[in-house]
Amino acid sequence: MKPDEIKKLDAYFKRTFQNPQLKVKARPRKDDSAEVYIGDEFLGIVFRDEDEGDYNFSMAILDVDLA
Repeated sequence: MKPDEIKKLDAYFKRTFQNPQLKVKARPRKDDSAEVYIGDEFLGIVFRDEDEGDYNFSMAILDVDLA
């Protein structure tokens, strides 16, 4: 993703979830998606749908995290 997209997504996540600790970061070897964090805790991946122009957020929840 381009830096301006990441900046817009970062602002969107912070505003939507009312949490200034949320961060959207570029992925080291991928340019079709970005990583979402709260502080140092990895939350998930944001993908851009090239055909639709929309974004999809994917978050895996581990069973051990629910205990």
